Amino acid sequence: MTDVEVDGPLSGDELNALFRASWPGHQDTDFGPVLARSLLRVTARRAGRLVGYVNVVGDGGVHAFLLDTTVHPDERRQGLGVTLVRTAAEAARARGAHWLHVDFEPHLAAFHERCGFRPTAAGLMNLTS
Repeated sequence: MTDVEVDGPLSGDELNALFRASWPGHQDTDFGPVLARSLLRVTARRAGRLVGYVNVVGDGGVHAFLLDTTVHPDERRQGLGVTLVRTAAEAARARGAHWLHVDFEPHLAAFHERCGFRPTAAGLMNLTS
């Protein structure tokens, strides 16, 4: 059984382990500043081990942004990602958000559609180049 929780205990070491398993090339990072700016976060644990995570940040108003949806490779294709996102959306709504935004690569469009997102036009500017 997988336990899904909003704003449950979470350490940077756990996040780095999940991201290393899930994202090739992940470099360990200090998640303290990221978590300090979260409107909320949703975690999933199986037998106490972190197997899923999503972060939601807000603008202080009615807009919230979904970031870093991550499911451990051993847990994929079982609906956990959709559960994480839908739980995050409901929690963001409860905290006053009216809109939940997400950016994603084209190959993730079907996943985000299953979560309830609809396509919109958006812009992106790379500030590192």
